[in-house]
Amino acid sequence: MSSILILNGPNLNLLGTREPAVYGLTTLDDVRALCEDTGRQLGLKVDFRQSNHEGVLIDWIHDAGAAHRAGTLLGVVFNAGAYTHTSVALHDAIKGAGVPLVELHISNVHAREPFRHHSYLSPAAVGIVAGFGIDGYVLAMQGLARRASGA
Repeated sequence: MSSILILNGPNLNLLGTREPAVYGLTTLDDVRALCEDTGRQLGLKVDFRQSNHEGVLIDWIHDAGAAHRAGTLLGVVFNAGAYTHTSVALHDAIKGAGVPLVELHISNVHAREPFRHHSYLSPAAVGIVAGFGIDGYVLAMQGLARRASGA
C-alpha cells in the first residue's frame, strides 16, 4: 500500500488551545484522526508527525524523498507553521529531496499579518491549500492522490 506523509511544524502541537479564534478548537490528535480516516478512504497509509525543530523536519523530508523514489510514498502534506515564512533550509530540503509536497495552512495567511504573506516553501511545492481550516488536510491529501493517479 502506498503512503502519504503528513508533517506539522512548530506550535501545531498547541492546536485547540493556541489562538482558537484563528485556528479553532480542534486538536492535533483530531487532525491526525481526520487524516487517518481520509487515508483509509483513499486506500493510503498515513504517517502523521509533528516537530518544533527545523532539523528534524528537514531529515523527515529527506527520508520522504528516498521513499518517493522507492515508490512507497506518494508525497507530503506539510503545515510548516511559521517556518513557511522563514526557512530557506526547508525550501532547499524540498527541492533537494524531489518529493511532491503540498504546502498547507489552516488559516488564510494572505488575510493575516503582512509577514505571513511570503512563503519560502511555495516555489518548491506542487500545490498550496490555505484557509479551509483542518479540512485543508483532506483537500491536500486528495490532491496528492489525484496527482499520483494522473487524474
